[in-house]
Amino acid sequence: MTLQKIAELLGFKEIVSGIEIFGMNTLQNAGAGEISFLSDSKYEKDLGATRASAVILPASKAHLLPDGVIALESDEPYMSVALLSKYFAKPLQSSDVEPVIGEGSVVYPTAHIENGVKIGSNCTIMSGVYVGAESVIGDDVILYPNVSVYRDSKIGNRVMIHSGTVIGSDGFGYAHTKMGEHIKLYQNGNVIIEDDVEIGANTTVDCAVFGSTVIKQGSKIDNLVQIGHNCVVGEHSILVSQSGLAGSTTLGRNVVMGGQSATAGHLSIAPFTTLAARSGVTKSIMQKGVYSGFPLMEHKLWLKMQAKLAKILEH
Repeated sequence: MTLQKIAELLGFKEIVSGIEIFGMNTLQNAGAGEISFLSDSKYEKDLGATRASAVILPASKAHLLPDGVIALESDEPYMSVALLSKYFAKPLQSSDVEPVIGEGSVVYPTAHIENGVKIGSNCTIMSGVYVGAESVIGDDVILYPNVSVYRDSKIGNRVMIHSGTVIGSDGFGYAHTKMGEHIKLYQNGNVIIEDDVEIGANTTVDCAVFGSTVIKQGSKIDNLVQIGHNCVVGEHSILVSQSGLAGSTTLGRNVVMGGQSATAGHLSIAPFTTLAARSGVTKSIMQKGVYSGFPLMEHKLWLKMQAKLAKILEH
């Protein structure tokens, strides 16, 4: 799609440009032929170095773009991106290449494997499993009954995913009109699960808006866990049942999240941090430790506070 056509679709002022745009991406990762956007001032620092062909952004920020990057000026950049995203949404089926199944792998008769899929050796794909187009699965993987793996997912070696879990479903992303209507932001990224990960039953790992949601090597994820779009779960982390990560949260290695603990979005959690059950994280944690409660505090302080509350109630 040409940039001129995009401008017409979004109702921008006339732009005469035959530049072909084939995708959307973040300011940091976009390259030639891709369009990006700025809707949050925290990413303004990335404008000056972006390699995108064009950027949707407020008129007041257009002067920050590098020479040669075309500005598409919008009063509502996020809404413009949501409206545009459907034109770049990936088709559900996009390959005529038959799936490749490695030596020693067993695919149950009621599993459905789309075209373009590559499955390694000695895998077990059980009843009711769905594997979407262009997905890649490594060696010695077990997908238990009714696991769903959406298109373009990458699963490493020796991964075990239990029944009912969904890998690569759309992240929860909408732009909101002034009348309160919700416009879908199509999610065009994927999920990468590295080696030696185990994921429990009925867990969801959302695909990225752009780029990848990543579960790093050796992590263990319990049943009924929610991992939002563009999250990164560090190596050997443990997420206990009913914990949740809002979008774009990054966990360092060996983070432990207790049951029903959760984070707000766009946060970073230091390596070797432990979050006790029902902790609520609203700010990034830069120093490793054990934390509890909501508002979040060091676990020792939380215990002291509970003891003092108990004494108050005795009187």
